[in-house]
Amino acid sequence: MKTFHIPVPDSSILEAIQHKIDFKTKPLGALGQLEKLALRISLIQQTLNPSLQKPHLVVFAGDHGAAQEGISKYPPEVTYQMVMNFVQGGAAINVFCRQHNITLEVVDAGVNGTFEKSLPIIHNKIPNTFGTNNYLKEPAMSIKEGQKSIDRGAALIQKIFENGCNIIGFGEMGIGNTSSASLIMSKICKLPLSECVGRGTGLDDQALKTKLQLLQKAQDLHRRLDTPLKVLTAFGGFEIAQMVGAMLQAAELGMIVLIDGFIATSAYLIAHQIEPNISHYAVFCHQSDESGHKAMLDFLGANALLKLDLRLGEGSGCALAYPIIQSAVNFMNEMASFESAGVSNV
Repeated sequence: MKTFHIPVPDSSILEAIQHKIDFKTKPLGALGQLEKLALRISLIQQTLNPSLQKPHLVVFAGDHGAAQEGISKYPPEVTYQMVMNFVQGGAAINVFCRQHNITLEVVDAGVNGTFEKSLPIIHNKIPNTFGTNNYLKEPAMSIKEGQKSIDRGAALIQKIFENGCNIIGFGEMGIGNTSSASLIMSKICKLPLSECVGRGTGLDDQALKTKLQLLQKAQDLHRRLDTPLKVLTAFGGFEIAQMVGAMLQAAELGMIVLIDGFIATSAYLIAHQIEPNISHYAVFCHQSDESGHKAMLDFLGANALLKLDLRLGEGSGCALAYPIIQSAVNFMNEMASFESAGVSNV
């Protein structure tokens, strides 16, 4: 597996960035979180004039062996069907990416099906992997498969970066992946499963109870997980594993890393355990309505830009937050200072 080297941004420019923000034609702090966002982006890019270039959103798709056990309201074949919906432009993330001129890439990270090579899909499967194993019986994937998945996610982002992109968001599609995220969260955040398991795609009370019982069984089976990679390979999906590599690579390259909701944040939890310096490059786009996401964000000490009660996945929160990120960059570059506007400062 690739070793990631993520630098801490040089803070020597921090005072100059803050001075530029403070001397815009506004009271100190009047733009609230936009000011913090502008500072973070300027620090990442080491400039007083930040820019957003060729924004991308990458949706990783993969199937989960445990989805056959009834942990989701929807059958496993919906993963394949939704990938086709992405390709045809009919999903929510398609709508939002079109609206905000974000390039959408759809990745087959481990879907239980074969897609025509002519389709606009990035075919990124490890050979002969059509979804993970059932973690109620065995680890979801081998350590080697986990390492290869991380490497494939990283290699994909390298290509996108080389085409001029400097801001990237991540989404996912995989029936059963809220369960994987809950198991990862419970282990990394050291919280009981009952505080990590939610309704996912809309389970009723009885189905939620069954889901919790099944996940407790999985947790009991995989007790000795002493590294983030072992946690990932015990419970994760190939889409989550590739997302881990993608996030780490994006941060290593100095890109702005947009984090979506519950499942994307579970991938970030693993990435952060592998290389904590990723935190300097991450922007958390929204607080999901999925039970447990707030606790994840609290564990990370993160504040999300939006709270719209979303629980869709697909990277939808990233796309919706993007115009706010644009506003932060635009005020930094285009808003007059007191001096340039001839306005008296207090």
